[in-house]
Amino acid sequence: MHDGSGRIVVQGLSKQFGPIIAVNNLSFTVEPGSVTGFLGPNGAGKTTTLRMLLGLVRPTAGGSTINGLPFEQLGNPGRVVGAVLEAQGFHPTRTARNHLRVYATAMGVPDERADQVLALVGLSEAGHRAAGSFSLGMKQRLALATALLGDPQVLVLDEPANGLDPEGIAWLRAFLQSFARTGRTVLISSHLLAEVEQTVDQVVIISRGQTVYYGGLDYLRQSQQSRVLVQAADPQALVTKLQEAGVNAVEPTPDGRLAITGVDRKTVADTAMAAGIALYDIQQENVDLEQLFFRLTQGQYAGQQPPPGYGPPPGGGWGPPPGPGYGPPSGGYAAPTYAPPQGYPGTPPQGTPPGYAPPGYAPQGTPPQGYAAPQPGYAPPQDYVPPPVDPQQYQQQYQPQAAPPPEQPPGGGWGGNA
Repeated sequence: MHDGSGRIVVQGLSKQFGPIIAVNNLSFTVEPGSVTGFLGPNGAGKTTTLRMLLGLVRPTAGGSTINGLPFEQLGNPGRVVGAVLEAQGFHPTRTARNHLRVYATAMGVPDERADQVLALVGLSEAGHRAAGSFSLGMKQRLALATALLGDPQVLVLDEPANGLDPEGIAWLRAFLQSFARTGRTVLISSHLLAEVEQTVDQVVIISRGQTVYYGGLDYLRQSQQSRVLVQAADPQALVTKLQEAGVNAVEPTPDGRLAITGVDRKTVADTAMAAGIALYDIQQENVDLEQLFFRLTQGQYAGQQPPPGYGPPPGGGWGPPPGPGYGPPSGGYAAPTYAPPQGYPGTPPQGTPPGYAPPGYAPQGTPPQGYAAPQPGYAPPQDYVPPPVDPQQYQQQYQPQAAPPPEQPPGGGWGGNA
């Protein structure tokens, strides 16, 4: 019997696929009443970890529990854990309502619960539609409704905001936060870092299958000092005055500004004003989750530097290699003239004299054999009388006839088979 705590515990979890180490000695705890973000670049091992947590992949070492038990020992897990790993498990011609009723029967919950969760995720008006006609965002909502059928204590969601529009993302953020405030547990993986920053209370950041940070989001921000970026008329004089005031963490930036760490914007501005140094720009750079994420996970998929000597060949370009014989001939390039082989039938040789015709061909303008042109002044004989023409016979002979009516099939009618 599980303890009903809603706590997720991952301890020393590892998974190796042949020579590839997907997860390496991963450990963290997700407490109830909070939204925990599970972050990492693509290929860091997030989905593999969630699959091991849900009993879909057997770990190489270590283990994980939900409510004090492995997932496969929870009895009726759908009443304890609601999970969404892929929003694609729908029969394309089954309606959303019937899809939920199938799962409700499997979990042992009444059919009325299907309509309740449809309303909860905003799909009440689409419950009669086939799931195959849904957009990606609607499928995400339907997958979440499926996870909520058993009124679970724990939600495990893999990329839940994928395919949602801005309104849907705002709704999902408010829903997950309200779900956690009831004392339940939410674990979500995502690479939408800006959205997670507004949703989660604590984060687990992994890289190369290992934990690089685990703890509260506020503590992570406090561990990274903010900077003041300033553009001064005399940067060297400002550096000197700041050092006299005990501020030594000053370094130039590539765009010509000064980055000052450990002080706020007001202190820098007061120091510059007292020294008579004009400031053209000054701003406080606050560290956000995305910047911290890149700092913690940098290098996992960074491109390698090209080997020594890699680049364009000497001479400044990728043109043809130098050397004799390559390139157009001296004096310009001329396209070769094509001529058929000598004696080719039907093609006169170059320089053909006027009136020449190849063998078997008459000169141009010669009428075909057997043709005789009319003699000059030709006229029909004087006693020629054209034959009489009967108008009625002409009409009968040349008047188009109507198409016969189509033959009616036996049985009388064009209906389907009886």
